[in-house]
Amino acid sequence: MYHFFVEQNQISETHITIIGSDVNHIKNVLRMKEGEEIMISNPDGWDYYCTISQISNEQIEAKISFVEESGHELPSKIFLFQGLPKGDKMELIIQKAVELGVFEIIPVATKRAVVKIDKKKEESKRKRWNAISESAAKQSKRSVIPNVHEVLTFKEALEYAKQLDVVLMPYEMAKEMSETKKVIKQIQRGQSIGIFIGPEGGFDETEICKAMEESFIPITLGKRILRTETAAITAVSVIMFHLEQ
Repeated sequence: MYHFFVEQNQISETHITIIGSDVNHIKNVLRMKEGEEIMISNPDGWDYYCTISQISNEQIEAKISFVEESGHELPSKIFLFQGLPKGDKMELIIQKAVELGVFEIIPVATKRAVVKIDKKKEESKRKRWNAISESAAKQSKRSVIPNVHEVLTFKEALEYAKQLDVVLMPYEMAKEMSETKKVIKQIQRGQSIGIFIGPEGGFDETEICKAMEESFIPITLGKRILRTETAAITAVSVIMFHLEQ
């Protein structure tokens, strides 16, 4: 069953109106017809099972058959603060993080980041990143499309993270694994969780110090040195496994 996303204002008691690029996709790419079934999700995590009732060039009308609360979302919101990596690694990180249940991805320009994104190119880059997020959300049956935030400086990222209940920072100088296990075990369902991942080369010492001043919790991901994309996927996987027990 094909899966689409809409805003809450597109949903009435009996029908849902699909607009935008999905109209062309349904009508001309998928070549769907009236009477076919689709699933539609809203930003609040509800899934609507519908039957297409009307197709036009401007919109698709779908009649709601039944509604259920999604069981595909994690019980906590995970915010991944990712130091800008080289090449197309960011695309891989976004795809896998969305599949694993991340709520939002925040690209961070750190001191040791080799990549410097020009402001003029940032919007097109972010549009591409959000398209990857949407595709991964549909593939993994997510009920929300995780947002890829605009690029923040490390200072801005620290400020943004203040809203969260728990903020973790994988760091090679963190205490042994037993301490990390205790930290993870103390995270409760419903808490908002931030994870800061450094770029190639890791975080600068001054960034580490500032993070510790903000009560970030250093954790270890093992005795091996992980690539930035591996560290992001590993950290999110650990939290997902804990939350879904």
